[in-house]
This record gives sequence, C-alpha cells and structure tokens, in this order.
Amino acid sequence: MKIALLGYGKMGQIIERFALERGHEVVLKINIDNAGDLTKGNLSKADMAIDFSAPSVALDNIYACFDANVPVVVGTTGWYGELQQVKNDCLNSNNTLLYGSNFSIGVNIFFHINQVLAKLMNNFPAYEVQVEEIHHTQKLDAPSGTAMTLAEGIIDALDAKKEWINEVVSEPAKEVVKADQVLIESYRVENIPGTHTVVYSSEVDDIELKHTAHSRAGFALGAVVAAEWLENKQGFYNIADIFNFK
Repeated sequence: MKIALLGYGKMGQIIERFALERGHEVVLKINIDNAGDLTKGNLSKADMAIDFSAPSVALDNIYACFDANVPVVVGTTGWYGELQQVKNDCLNSNNTLLYGSNFSIGVNIFFHINQVLAKLMNNFPAYEVQVEEIHHTQKLDAPSGTAMTLAEGIIDALDAKKEWINEVVSEPAKEVVKADQVLIESYRVENIPGTHTVVYSSEVDDIELKHTAHSRAGFALGAVVAAEWLENKQGFYNIADIFNFK
C-alpha cells in the first residue's frame, strides 16, 4: 500500500517506521514546512492517507483527500464539531474516512470496559464519576479526544449523566460541576504520552479504571492497522468498527 502521511512530526515518523516494517511504501510526507506539497496530484499517488496533523489543518487535509478520492485515516482530534458535516460530505461524494480519538488497541479495550462499568454503576448511585487525563505540554487540545470519548461513553451508559465539562487544572475553574455533568480534569506535564483515568468515588472507597501509554508506538501501530483494515472499503467509519466487542 502506498501511504501519504499528513503530519510528519513525532507521530508521523513513528507511523512511517511501522508502515515500512509492515511492507508499505510512504510516497508523501507533509509537515508545516512543505504544506504547499499537499496537492491533488501528489495525493493521487497514494492508496491511503493517514492524518496526524493539528486541529487547525485537519479539516483542510480531509477535504484535500476527498478531492483526490484518496481514503483517509484521521487520528487528529479537535475538529469533531464538524463531524456530522464531514460524514455527510464523505458519503455524498463516495469517499472513505475512518476516524478515532485513539488508535491504540489497549485504549479501545479501555473504551469498551468503560461503558460496561458505567452501565453497571446505574445500580450504585452513591458513586460520583469523573475523568482525568494527563498529556505532554505539546498537546494542543484540551480535553483530549480520548477523554471526551470516555466521558461520552459514560453519558451513553449512565442515566444520571447528560453532558461533560472540562477543567484545565493549571487554570481557574470555569464553573461548578452540576449533578448531571461528568467532569474531565486535564493536566499538562512534560514527557507524558498519555494517561487516562475514570474514577468512581463514594464516601467509603474509590474505584479507578486506568490506561497508561508508555510511548506513542501503540497509537502509531494502531493507525497503520486501521489503514490496512480500511483498504478496499468505502464509507465513513469509526475506529470502534474495527473491533468486535460483545
């Protein structure tokens, strides 16, 4: 498979390593210094694009792939406010996109367990729940897409919760957390690839569900596996579609 890497920073370079190890060819590498090379002609040389760029350019990259009729795997977050419109445009133009807030296999197992636990906790209203996420200081968005997915999974399964709110711990609190809200606390610390914790607290104990990434490698490998899964498919997919959790 010939791959275009849209976003050739630390993640892009690790994705390239896994892609080459798995027998693929990288035919285009785009970063901030050569953004002008993201043309229809250059993209058309690829069988698949993988985007790990930045929220500010993710939508432009997606629509460039649509214009070139190149399937795209999108690991960038921070653009989900336009998700429905992108889905509509993808399907209406017969294009192909797979997105996910986290491509790590372990995190996707974590997502599933999170929803199972949230559903169970409907029977135990004495417990209050919140989500905590810790990332490196270079991460541009807060909360992380992974934390949002965890909070939305809780909201889908836990009847008492209707929405989430975010607090960046280094900044003043914006508002008081309401009973029907899930609080996401965001921490930014040097050299932390990503740690996410779901905490259920009562007067007598705490229950914690936690995932700690040791490096970016799990995310990068998952992106290449997702691209392999997407090959020869058409449509609009989420990373969860790859897994068959019962």
